[in-house]
Amino acid sequence: MSVMVVRKKVTRKWEKLPGRNTFCCDGRVMMARQKGIFYLTLFLILGTCTLFFAFECRYLAVQLSPAIPVFAAMLFLFSMATLLRTSFSDPGVIPRALPDEAAFIEMEIEATNGAVPQGQRPPPRIKNFQINNQIVKLKYCYTCKIFRPPRASHCSICDNCVERFDHHCPWVGNCVGKRNYRYFYLFILSLSLLTIYVFAFNIVYVALKSLKIGFLETLKETPGTVLEVLICFFTLWSVVGLTGFHTFLVALNQTTNEDIKGSWTGKNRVQNPYSHGNIVKNCCEVLCGPLPPSVLDRRGILPLEESGSRPPSTQETSSSLLPQSPAPTEHLNSNEMPEDTSTPEEMPPPEPPEPPQEETEAEK
Repeated sequence: MSVMVVRKKVTRKWEKLPGRNTFCCDGRVMMARQKGIFYLTLFLILGTCTLFFAFECRYLAVQLSPAIPVFAAMLFLFSMATLLRTSFSDPGVIPRALPDEAAFIEMEIEATNGAVPQGQRPPPRIKNFQINNQIVKLKYCYTCKIFRPPRASHCSICDNCVERFDHHCPWVGNCVGKRNYRYFYLFILSLSLLTIYVFAFNIVYVALKSLKIGFLETLKETPGTVLEVLICFFTLWSVVGLTGFHTFLVALNQTTNEDIKGSWTGKNRVQNPYSHGNIVKNCCEVLCGPLPPSVLDRRGILPLEESGSRPPSTQETSSSLLPQSPAPTEHLNSNEMPEDTSTPEEMPPPEPPEPPQEETEAEK
């Protein structure tokens, strides 16, 4: 008698996570659903650097120094590594409250605020939290059913609460938060250096070629160089400006979300409780501080459902389709004995035993 072993499909937690994210590589890669501009970023970086390595680098390495393509390759690899690290990682998504937790929070809020008369607006759901002798308000998220931690905010694009939320960047295809902000900053910083590097040596390449064959002939013979110069020229201002803005924020230990909302520069002139009052300490905390682990546990295995709602196994399904007949008890061990849960009134009348010949044929 052969025994069939049925392997049930393992369900990972990332398959059931709420929010508008996409996952790849069995939950190892986490991105936003809108990835079109991210692909454009990859195309611009890869295309420009491919043209630069294919045409200008070979000429400049011979005419000037072989170190030129080496430094360009180092900047390119570092930019791509930080870009992919920013795009494919969890930015610091906060899990939503479970139904029991959400019900408990609702009861706690009702007990605190009391009964609201009909027709009146309920008071805002806010908790006061003290940080460095400064009162910080913790706001309630109606989507995630939690009180958001300090500096957290709900991203309307990814539909998640993100810890130390900075902004949602479509160029990297992900939110920028506590767990990937340092990689985002290193990406725009290295991309600025790479753009300046490629732009400068393109100009040098055109100047050297113009001394030999003339400026117009150089432009005609090197259309790829002209394209690189145009891409770098229009990219340079935005990337370098963005790097300068985030350098300013890092020095103050402030986020883009806080700067836009004017959290620490409003009418009340409230001081930033997260700033150490020292540029070096702020930079060290933001860029060199300990990186917290992800709290999502994306690749964790979901627990099996309760026995009452679990799907029937193959053996149970096949036995329910076959006509039931009394089986000899000597062929059943203690683990296979069915449990008798019926009352005496529900017991069906015993069927007459089948002839021995039919039992032999059934066993065959």
